[in-house]
Amino acid sequence: MKKLLALLLLLPLLNFAQVKKLYRQALRTSNLEERISILNEIIKQDPKNFDAIFQRGIAKNDLGNFRGAIVDYSRIIVEKPEADTFFNRGNAKYSLQDLPGAKQDYAKAYMLDDNFIDALYSLACVKLDLGEFESAITDFNIVIKNAPNFARAHVLRAHAYKATEKLEKALEGYTTAIVLEPSIDTYYNRALFFMEMNYFKEAKRDFSIVLKADRNNAYSYFYRGAINLFLGKFEEAIIDFTKANQFDTTDFDTYLGLAMAYNKLNNTPLSQENLKKANSIISPNQTINSIDDYENTYWHQHYYHYFNNNINEIIKNR
Repeated sequence: MKKLLALLLLLPLLNFAQVKKLYRQALRTSNLEERISILNEIIKQDPKNFDAIFQRGIAKNDLGNFRGAIVDYSRIIVEKPEADTFFNRGNAKYSLQDLPGAKQDYAKAYMLDDNFIDALYSLACVKLDLGEFESAITDFNIVIKNAPNFARAHVLRAHAYKATEKLEKALEGYTTAIVLEPSIDTYYNRALFFMEMNYFKEAKRDFSIVLKADRNNAYSYFYRGAINLFLGKFEEAIIDFTKANQFDTTDFDTYLGLAMAYNKLNNTPLSQENLKKANSIISPNQTINSIDDYENTYWHQHYYHYFNNNINEIIKNR
């Protein structure tokens, strides 16, 4: 009887050792499907093995099974609510564009651990996406206080400042990001800001820096082309629009830019040709009869009066 009791006591220990071995095996494999399969076996043997459930949630998330990941994280949270689990569930919800749900989970993660700056940064980002700009700025302030050299946080706070029309602070943020990290991304963001403010010379300078580092940046060619058009540098505009067009021959905004630039050079045939190409993409089955037919174009949405005047000139020259 004593021997039987000893064997019964030993069995859970053997099972525990086996579970630990399987867990190490799951973490070693880079095959996520295999990892999930091994973790499934562990959870089958030990339904409250929260480490295994957590790792299975991560693996599901990495495979794009965000709903499955949320189920696993929620299973843990019911019995063991911890900051990391709320944060990971927030990430999965964000991937599904459940922004209110992600916001709630990031806030809970930061509430549970106020040293969890990644959670606060993610909370600020989702508030920015939701248009809660003032609250986002407050959170970014704390993030930047804790991580003053985090260039991306300066850029995103600048976005929020711009949205609230605090333009000097926005410019300061974009410029600080460049000082901290002089990259294509930071220069591009400041260039867009300058362009939206109609500071065309400054915008051109920054877009040129971007293009010097990345000759395949189609958007920068387009925007610099638009700037050259506004500055009266029509030949340079044509060069930039032509380059942008090489990346996307279906971009009607580029054809419209070329049409206006050629019109300014009194090259009526090429102006008409590019307008025709733009129109065939914008309205392939119907004739364009009104400026409002261009309502989905960059030019109509951002530079309506300039665009309207130039299109009318091109039409008169037919």
